[in-house]
Amino acid sequence: MLCVVAYVPEAFSDDEADILRRYFTNLDGPVFALVNLPEVVKGALFARYSRSSKSLRRLFLDEFVGELDIEGDHTIDATIGLDRAEQLYERVFFEYGDDSVAQLGGVHLACEQASNLLTKILEWGRLMSYLEQSTRYIAYDARLGGRYRYHRDAAIMASRHATRYVGDLDRVFDDYSTALEQVTEHVRRTIERGPDDSDFIFRQATRAKALDAVRGMLPAAALSNVGIYGSGQAFEALLLRMRSHPLPEAQVYSDLMLAELRKVIPSFLRRVDIAERGGEWVEYLTDTRTDTAALVETLFGSTPVEAAGEVTLVDFDPEAEDKLLAAICYSHSSLPESQLLERVRRLGVDDRLALVRAYVGERRNRRHKPGRAFERVDYRFDVLSDYGAFRDLQRHRMLTIEWQPLTPFHGYVHPELVSDAGASEIFDSSMERSAQLFETLAEDLPEHASYAVSMAYRIRYAMQFNAREAIHMLELRSSPQGHPAYRRIALEMHRQIAETAGHHAVAEAMSYLTTEAPELERLEAERRAESRRSEGQPSSM
Repeated sequence: MLCVVAYVPEAFSDDEADILRRYFTNLDGPVFALVNLPEVVKGALFARYSRSSKSLRRLFLDEFVGELDIEGDHTIDATIGLDRAEQLYERVFFEYGDDSVAQLGGVHLACEQASNLLTKILEWGRLMSYLEQSTRYIAYDARLGGRYRYHRDAAIMASRHATRYVGDLDRVFDDYSTALEQVTEHVRRTIERGPDDSDFIFRQATRAKALDAVRGMLPAAALSNVGIYGSGQAFEALLLRMRSHPLPEAQVYSDLMLAELRKVIPSFLRRVDIAERGGEWVEYLTDTRTDTAALVETLFGSTPVEAAGEVTLVDFDPEAEDKLLAAICYSHSSLPESQLLERVRRLGVDDRLALVRAYVGERRNRRHKPGRAFERVDYRFDVLSDYGAFRDLQRHRMLTIEWQPLTPFHGYVHPELVSDAGASEIFDSSMERSAQLFETLAEDLPEHASYAVSMAYRIRYAMQFNAREAIHMLELRSSPQGHPAYRRIALEMHRQIAETAGHHAVAEAMSYLTTEAPELERLEAERRAESRRSEGQPSSM
């Protein structure tokens, strides 16, 4: 396989390297595990990681190591693997196939300089935790190793399209940088600073609004850092999915990840390379995807695409609220569910509302969530949004999400703020350049063409989730600091649950939905952060 990772390594002094090798499984690769650190430190590192432009190792040196007592770890060298007692795991897990053992060993793993296409593959699994470097807080016009931060796939760089690919994406990043400054100046000129807001708060909030507006110019090739925490079992499933994926970058990163994970949890991953275990699993995933895609193309490939709205509720249960009421009563009753369903259907409106309101209770904040009875109700939405909004919504794990290939064929979203700032021409020309590069790459390298697509272009995806997840997701994604693109989707989903499905009791339970868009989405969050700083408290991430 052609290696596709064009990694820009970091330089560390001898003293820095001496510290780092105690806690990171390598010092010169894009994938590495964290070891020998307290769980709270690893968690805090990952939390800070998502809002920082620094690599994880540099972040550790600059902001964390000074607070730790590291003298006792001076003899450890994590870069050569850990000396673990594997005999018990070998016997119980590998010989007897007890997968439950592999659910109990977890690893913090960093995947750096990964394209935005790869980050969505990494973040597929439900039973893992992820933090991704945010395009909402970090300007992408800074260079890495003298080059703009986008993925240079070896197959593209070895093709006849290499010069155009680099030239076009460099121009896209140039335009992004120009538009960012133009929109930032416009926001600061047109939005009045609050009388109690410091210059720092105002500059942070206005910069965040500008970053929100122009992030759609960034191509899917833009690089990101991802922190992952998962069990051995979850990593095994992730690696096998990545090995079966058609994107070469995913296949190469799976090998890099396996090499680092084997330094920490080798027994849990032995099956990955065994032909009749992991090999057959990869073959199965590859064959089913390939065969299904070919048949769907044969059956429907020439069908014209009809116009569709941004958010469409395509499936719901007309009896959902009856089933919700029965589920609410179930654990407090001795009746079978069939009898409870029969009884709740006869209840009057007042009694039905009383049951739901008693179950939901007085929610003092959005983290007070109703119980599992709301999992009895399901919704399926067909969504057509810009890729930037999809990236944020895709990270919700307690749902089913499937997406179509990223192309420029569904058009793009042009933020109103970009027009107001007078940056429309540069934004639109960047979109046109992105679409033309996609079409050029698709001729020879169809699996690589999506790297060229800017995040303002729309992608179609299906989201299926229960009402309990709807309460969590729609309240979170409609919050004042939310990006306008996914706030709009969350609010429309809520409206359709109430009006299209007629599930007013479910919609009413979402009492922390924010319907009014603030002028500066990040302003209140920045005010809270500054207040905590002034009181000497740690900022929440």
